[in-house]
Amino acid sequence: MVDGGPEVGHPFAVATNRPDDATFRRRRLVCVALAAMAVLGVASVADGHRQVDPSATSRPRDLLAAPDSRSTDQATDTTAWPSSTSPGSTMPTSTTPERTERITLAFGGDILPHGPVNEAAAQFGARTGTAYDFAPMFAPLQPILSSADLPLCHLEVPLAPSPDQISSYPVFGAPRELPAGIASAGYRGCSTASNHSLDKGLAGIHATLGTFDALGLGHAGTARTPREAATPRIYDVKGVEVAHLSYAYGFNGIPLPADAPWAANQIDPDRILADAHAAHTAGAGLVVVSMHWGTEGQPSPDGQQQALAPVLAASSDIDLVIGHHAHLVQPIQRIGGTFVVFGLGNQLSNQRSTTQLDGVVVIATATQHLDGHYSITALEAVPTWMDKASWRVLPIAAALADPGIPEPLRGDLVASYQRTIATITQGQSVEGLTADPLPGA
Repeated sequence: MVDGGPEVGHPFAVATNRPDDATFRRRRLVCVALAAMAVLGVASVADGHRQVDPSATSRPRDLLAAPDSRSTDQATDTTAWPSSTSPGSTMPTSTTPERTERITLAFGGDILPHGPVNEAAAQFGARTGTAYDFAPMFAPLQPILSSADLPLCHLEVPLAPSPDQISSYPVFGAPRELPAGIASAGYRGCSTASNHSLDKGLAGIHATLGTFDALGLGHAGTARTPREAATPRIYDVKGVEVAHLSYAYGFNGIPLPADAPWAANQIDPDRILADAHAAHTAGAGLVVVSMHWGTEGQPSPDGQQQALAPVLAASSDIDLVIGHHAHLVQPIQRIGGTFVVFGLGNQLSNQRSTTQLDGVVVIATATQHLDGHYSITALEAVPTWMDKASWRVLPIAAALADPGIPEPLRGDLVASYQRTIATITQGQSVEGLTADPLPGA
């Protein structure tokens, strides 16, 4: 797997978005990336649950087939959910109808627990009396996630069916304690369709979803029964029903079980469109589609992403597309009015390269218009950094607000922020996209 790259931040022109700590109260419009590049001096970087019976079958479409990019997902292998309020925001003048209500959704990058991550969790657990404690790793994200009405993660790996089956690259099986750490950060659920979904077979899917259920976490993308597979995950968010769908390009050559072809969702445009339509027909006010797609180590959308994104964005049943898998931050675009987040990079991992430590949390604002329908009207990017010295995921702006932060780490954070902003804008202004500003910007 390839690493991600550094980037520098700069002041943005217009403040926006959600109130939080003093650090988070002002949000500024993401300017045309030329402004970012002026700072950088470089070019931008490339590359209730409702039962529904979808009518489409899951068959691959050759035209949009995923590239043959075998997963590496490698790393150096050396040793009460908070009630949230509806945040306000100041947005540019718009021609859309007057807003009457809004909710916010948050999405994080890949959670990929390599061996060293698990070892660090075991060290945290030794202090708290548990076998593994992942909560300290996610703790810095809690203020960000708790400000959103529906925070959702992407868990790339299944849980190990038993402690003796915990494993890392290339066949993953995470400790059963991982979802408790995810929940401690404020996440209410996760997408689970990925190229590693079948790493531990059906037993791994059962272990994962059973643990999620026990913690009250939602999940989408893998299933234990045909009925569960045909039931879209719908969250009640302040009275708004939000459907979350999840699909992966493939499963690293592991075939779906002959007796359980519904166990994990594979990307098929017809099926995705049918599922989204079924969710909307069932009453979902918003439909979010999580896509495990793209080429690992490539910061630019690949051919499959470029072909699929307009198809999904053109659907009146899909309100937001959230991408994972490249393990690098990828661009955010607005295609026909629909936001497409091609890739959020890594959130928690032990991957090697500097740019693989970059990540971003996106906070989506959904607004109800006078005719009653909802749409995603704004995205806020919150760049993050995987600090392997402390094994914590750091929201960059919040971390830099601490005057006691060591200078070497401060330099890493600023560079990561700059990389992320340059990559998500790709030299163009994205209407409705804002960013968490650096302190003093």
